[in-house]
Amino acid sequence: MVDANDIEPDTCPRASGMPMLGLGTWQNTDPDQCAESVRTALEMGYRHVDTAQAYGNEDAVGEGIARADVDRDEIFLATKISTANLAHDDVLETARDSLDRLGADTIDLLYVHWPKGEYDPEGTLSAFDELYDDGLIENVGVSNFEPEDLEVALDELDAPIFANQVEMHPLLQQDHVRKACENYDVEVVAYSPLARGQVFEVDELEDVAGKHGVTEAQVSLAWLIEKGVTPIPKATGEDHIADNWEALALELDDEDLDAIDAIERTSREVDPADAPWN
Repeated sequence: MVDANDIEPDTCPRASGMPMLGLGTWQNTDPDQCAESVRTALEMGYRHVDTAQAYGNEDAVGEGIARADVDRDEIFLATKISTANLAHDDVLETARDSLDRLGADTIDLLYVHWPKGEYDPEGTLSAFDELYDDGLIENVGVSNFEPEDLEVALDELDAPIFANQVEMHPLLQQDHVRKACENYDVEVVAYSPLARGQVFEVDELEDVAGKHGVTEAQVSLAWLIEKGVTPIPKATGEDHIADNWEALALELDDEDLDAIDAIERTSREVDPADAPWN
């Protein structure tokens, strides 16, 4: 049995410098619990932490980073500009607010959270270019962008788009989004990589998990990483943080990958009426 504490940070593969397994913090709104989960993950070996203005926990994430016995320059820190803050001047102002809350001088990856609300490709993305040119952000990201949204953003930005963060898991394999991102040299980051618990109820994943003596969560995360996608599962307790980290030790064979690729059941867990795919 693999012990999470035996998996070194450098075991985690990287995509263009980004660790390909991160800690998600959506709904982790209890300040002390959030800070402790971030500290626990970092000291276990995680080096990628994802948050957002809309999560209301940037202060706590910053506190967790401060508590951890890990140098800041080893950590890949990502956050997102809320849809209400996507007007040009609001992007500039609230990005600096996020830096203050996170206790950071720079953000490694700053996302447009959704292409909706106050999002305007020209105004929004020109502000991201300014933040990039000023060195306040290392990389520009987008989230929940369909291929056509991605094409528009690429035309507007001077800075490269580093990543597109979308819901992805074995029940939502996002072939068209992954293909578009591959064509444009954009990394894919997967939120809700465990389909909000649905992966524990899929026969194919149960079979692969049983074969390897691991959990269905680990199978889903290992499958994503094998696809070149960076999962950011949310977890608060040490047991779940460790279980997810242990996915790095799982090697899926071709039979496993084929079985997962062939899953016919589909489930999209995040599906607002005004999402770009609706």
